[in-house]
Amino acid sequence: MKIATYNVNGVNGRLPVLLRWLHESAPDIVCLQELKAPQEKFPLEAINDAGYEAIWHGQKSWNGVAILSKKGQIAEVRRALPGDPDDVHSRYIEARINGLLIGCLYLPNGNPAPGPKFDYKLNWFKRLIQHGQELLALKEPVILTGDFNVIPTEFDVYKPERWVDDALFRPETRSAFQDLMAQGWGDALRKLYPNEQIYTFWDYFRNAYGRNAGLRIDHFLLSPQLDNRLQSAGVDRHVRGWEKTSDHAPVWITLADQ
Repeated sequence: MKIATYNVNGVNGRLPVLLRWLHESAPDIVCLQELKAPQEKFPLEAINDAGYEAIWHGQKSWNGVAILSKKGQIAEVRRALPGDPDDVHSRYIEARINGLLIGCLYLPNGNPAPGPKFDYKLNWFKRLIQHGQELLALKEPVILTGDFNVIPTEFDVYKPERWVDDALFRPETRSAFQDLMAQGWGDALRKLYPNEQIYTFWDYFRNAYGRNAGLRIDHFLLSPQLDNRLQSAGVDRHVRGWEKTSDHAPVWITLADQ
């Protein structure tokens, strides 16, 4: 089974790119972030025509997450991260598909830091850590994936010295990510490629993609029940080079059948 995550950076404006990639890569399950579309503007017909069912949580102009599947029915579990009923940002959606529990997330960027946006990021992270513990307590195959807006280590960014004051790389952010990982989650890409330079995002400015001046901020976290099922993983880096594409590239893993 092939599962992918992709911050599409505008599902309608970049729909041709998304459909081209779906046709080329043919993942069984896809988690999307940054739909930037209200609930009623999600391009369901085009997604269905591409062979996928979908659930989504939209928001006008900002945020938005979705899960697509062409292998097994999508049974929605929740469409908000627990812990703050007043948080109306569409940043999390969770579903059961084909024996997997999948949480698709778009963690806040947090810039400028320090400030209210950074405080919101850290508070959201605390809620994710709490929910992550609850998910692991289920003792079943769970995937947390999406745009975490976290650069875990200096190895995950081009010229880390330029990012020391950025919310994606500040010590508080990396510490929160490590607290989450310490629960027992496995970083799928790093498990298979511990010593390789891997980026998933390249800014639109300063020819970042051409210079490979990237970041690794899109992650696949796997519960221990999936340790022995992980077969392969990668980044469809070339998609970032397409015309009118997102500043992220799709990331994917393959799992052996249970």
